[in-house]
Amino acid sequence: MMQDKYIRFDWAMKRMLRDKANFVVLEGLLTVLLERKITILEILESEANQTNYDDKFNRVDIKAKEENGDIIIVEIQNTRELYYLERVLYGVSKAITEHISLGNSYAEVKKVYSISILYFDIGKGSDYLYHGVTNFVGVHTGDELSISAKQEGAIIRKMPREVFPEYYLIRVNEFNKVAKTPLEEWISYLKSGEISSDTTAPGLAEAREKLKYYNMSPKERHVYDEHINAVMIQNDVLDTAKLEGRAEGRAEGRAEGRAEGRAEGRAEGRAEGRAEGRAEGLAEGRAEGLAEGRAEEKKALARKFKEAGVSIELIAQSTGLSMEEIAAL
Repeated sequence: MMQDKYIRFDWAMKRMLRDKANFVVLEGLLTVLLERKITILEILESEANQTNYDDKFNRVDIKAKEENGDIIIVEIQNTRELYYLERVLYGVSKAITEHISLGNSYAEVKKVYSISILYFDIGKGSDYLYHGVTNFVGVHTGDELSISAKQEGAIIRKMPREVFPEYYLIRVNEFNKVAKTPLEEWISYLKSGEISSDTTAPGLAEAREKLKYYNMSPKERHVYDEHINAVMIQNDVLDTAKLEGRAEGRAEGRAEGRAEGRAEGRAEGRAEGRAEGRAEGLAEGRAEGLAEGRAEEKKALARKFKEAGVSIELIAQSTGLSMEEIAAL
């Protein structure tokens, strides 16, 4: 019997999950992640909804509208992008403005959820799932601000996080656990492409049936295989470039370090030489000055002895000067 093999989620998002009959799979992931029952009303057009093969674009996204009107953007990114968070922010901002018409009340602004499924290292952190919300916290009191809002004719209290966008970053490559919870089962599938036969996670049981590789026609499988191959080649090229970049960086760093070290060494050597020279010069100068001063003192003393009629032999003994030096005075 042929072993079950399942389609990658990025391919499924682009080619299959836009079909209403398959909403249940995406709804399952969203239900588990947002921790509430999600029902998709419709799939909206988004920047990367194109189905042409230049999908190598390494990015796939889908924009869905919930029954309650909230907008959910799900994006899969296979390779690093320098300003990824900035682009996510732009996409969320665009979604907000696209779904309110000029002149409408601000009450019509839609809540937006941004979910990023990432297959690259976006930064430092030990978790595989990060959640970003907006809170207003008292600078001096530390309490969270709640706001007054009107809903169905009544004034209610709302938290800013209920209005502002929410962000989820799923760092797939950081997941290294045995899947025990529905969320972990989903992340495990996103990483390995495997789905347990006894899964109870919302949407995964349906994915086992709808996303089977061998359910596709031979032509569809060929296109899918080419896509997977392109992703693997692209990742391999990028990984190789990173390794080469690191190696070149180390080599350049060593060369620059040696050059800077030599230059600094010369400069420090000159500076130290000057300092040492000054110190030695001062020391030698002091020593020579003292020696010369003592010699002059001896000569002055010898002159006084001579003037007093002291014999040259006795002067020599007293001052340490030679008889020739005393005679020359």
